[in-house]
Amino acid sequence: MRIAVVIPALHEADRIRAAVRSARSADVDVIVADGGSADATQERAREEGAAVVSCAPGRARQLAAGAAAAAHADVVLFLHADTDLPEGWAGKVRAALADAEVVGGAFAFRLRGEGWALRIVEGWVRVRLMLFRLPYGDQALFARRTALEAIGGVPQVPIMEDLDLVRGLRRQGRFALLDAPALTSARRYQARGFTRTVARNLLALVAWRLGLDRERVAAWYRR
Repeated sequence: MRIAVVIPALHEADRIRAAVRSARSADVDVIVADGGSADATQERAREEGAAVVSCAPGRARQLAAGAAAAAHADVVLFLHADTDLPEGWAGKVRAALADAEVVGGAFAFRLRGEGWALRIVEGWVRVRLMLFRLPYGDQALFARRTALEAIGGVPQVPIMEDLDLVRGLRRQGRFALLDAPALTSARRYQARGFTRTVARNLLALVAWRLGLDRERVAAWYRR
């Protein structure tokens, strides 16, 4: 079962090495889908052994470009550039997919660092998963190639493509939530404020559930 790890990146020279290193494993290809970085992202990715494909910026477009470059893989795993996979991750993915009914899955969520605010965010994510079973992209989503193709590939939307992807995969079969955590940088929470970031993510989730116009949601979210 060959796995391809697709990492969308834009100006991630400081983080790309760690993400690529965490993804390297036997029978695994690492592909960085770069959206036009003006720093050393591409060079550092190649130095770590990753293949690099260039495309227009936008996470959904970059994920699709990376998946297209990994057409030979049986499984595609989507990894954010500020997230590291846990040790032994590839074996855990293969073990989950040994069940023919499982079409994809995600890892648990953990933020890098110490402090009560980080643990509260992690607690909220656990509650969200219990209520909705909707992991986000920073939980290293993975899918069988056949299931990904059956839903038409990565949904091409301006925001929340990860939720659309999970919803589509769940219609194809079982979606596994693994216990092992993917470790994500807390930089977004630290830069924007923990309470504000959690509240904004919650409102975006509500907007997604209500089916509100995605362009307007994206414009609001990125302000």
